[in-house]
Amino acid sequence: MAEQLNDREGSGLADKLLQYLPARLRPGAAVVPVVRLSGVIGAVTPLRPGMTLAGVARVLERAFSVRNAKAVALVINSPGGSPVQSRQIYLRIKQLAAEKKLPVLVFVEDVAASGGYMIACAGDEIFCDPSSILGSIGVVGGSFGFQEAIKRLGIERRLYTAGAHKAMLDPFLPENPDDVARVKALQREIHQIFIALVKESRGARLKGADDTLFTGEYWAGESSIALGLADGIGDIRSILRARYGEKVLTPVIAPPTGLLSGLFGRKSPGAGQLSAMESMAGLPDELISAIETRAIWAKFGF
Repeated sequence: MAEQLNDREGSGLADKLLQYLPARLRPGAAVVPVVRLSGVIGAVTPLRPGMTLAGVARVLERAFSVRNAKAVALVINSPGGSPVQSRQIYLRIKQLAAEKKLPVLVFVEDVAASGGYMIACAGDEIFCDPSSILGSIGVVGGSFGFQEAIKRLGIERRLYTAGAHKAMLDPFLPENPDDVARVKALQREIHQIFIALVKESRGARLKGADDTLFTGEYWAGESSIALGLADGIGDIRSILRARYGEKVLTPVIAPPTGLLSGLFGRKSPGAGQLSAMESMAGLPDELISAIETRAIWAKFGF
C-alpha cells in the first residue's frame, strides 16, 4: 500500500514537472520543425549573397535535430539561381533526412522554379497552392554586347590573354559562334544533371513526356500535379494537422538575426563605419543586383 502511494506521488510530481517543460519537449508531443527557403539562389553580390548552402546549412541541421520531430517541413519560395548551390542544398537535405530517418514535406508558396524546384525535389512529398508556379527545369545564361557602344564612344578595347578561349563571350568583343556553341554544350550537360535529379527524386510519379517536362516550361499548381511535379494542393497548417493531429507543434527554425548573431548585439569597433563604406562602394553592384533579381522574379509574373 505504501509503495502504491509512493508511486502515485512520484507520478504526480513528474506530471507537475512536465508542465514546466516547453510543449515540444514533452513526451508524446508531435513536432514538425519548419524551415523557410526563399529568394534567389547563389551569389547576388559579394556583399549580399542570396540563398547558399553556407547560409542555410546550420538552420537545416537544427531542424533535423529537433527532439520529438515527426518530419521536417520546408517552405520554398524561389525562382532559382545557381545550379551548384541548388544541388548542394538538395543533397544536404537528403543526407540529413537519411541520417535522422525523417520524412521531408515541401510546401511551395509563390514559386519553386528552376533551382527552387531542384531543392523542392529533396522532399518526399511536394504540396502547393493552385496559383503556385513550379517547373522551369532547364538552364539559362545571358550577357550583353557593348562592342558597338564603345566604338561610338571612341573607346579601344585592349585585352591580353593566355589561352585561346580565356576571353570567351567577352561583352566588349563581337560574339564568336564557336564560343556560343561551347556555352550551349555546357548548358546541355548541366541540364542533363538537372533532369537526372528530377527523375531520380520523382520517379514513377512523373506523368509527362521528357519533351514536355524538361523544356524549361513551368506550370501552375493543378497542372504541376497532373504532370507529377507535385503531389497535392494544400497549405502547411492544414496538411500537418491532418497528418499529425490538431495539436501538432510547428516551430520555425530561423537563422539568428543581425542583432543576435553577435555577443548581445554588440559590434566590433569600426564595424558601423566599415558597413557604411561597403554600402557606398557597392552601390553600382547593388543596383545591378536589384535589376537582375527583379528580372528573375518577373519571369514568373512576380
